[in-house]
Amino acid sequence: MRPFFLKMIIDYLKYHYILTLFVAYFLISTIVNVTTGINFTIPCIWHLLFDVHCPGCGLTKAFMNLIQLDIQGAWKSNPLIFFIIPAGLSLLIYDFKKFKAKATKNS
Repeated sequence: MRPFFLKMIIDYLKYHYILTLFVAYFLISTIVNVTTGINFTIPCIWHLLFDVHCPGCGLTKAFMNLIQLDIQGAWKSNPLIFFIIPAGLSLLIYDFKKFKAKATKNS
């Protein structure tokens, strides 16, 4: 059972390879920033172009604060993080279940 489930996860990541690469880059860059202080995270394009903060500004900082277990700091950076993470995980689980059902149906 486990090898099948592991194969299913690998197939899912391959199927969504662009999203997988983006999430991997985001996670690696934020963890490196938190642990070493080297910043190569993705900047806010809207803020760079127009010098105006968008609703997503501060999400990376909020995620870094959550990695450090600083919940107050995460809330101050952008409280939207407490909606985005559960919503994103819910969508990921829902999409994986659809993918799994389709893959097992075609097998």
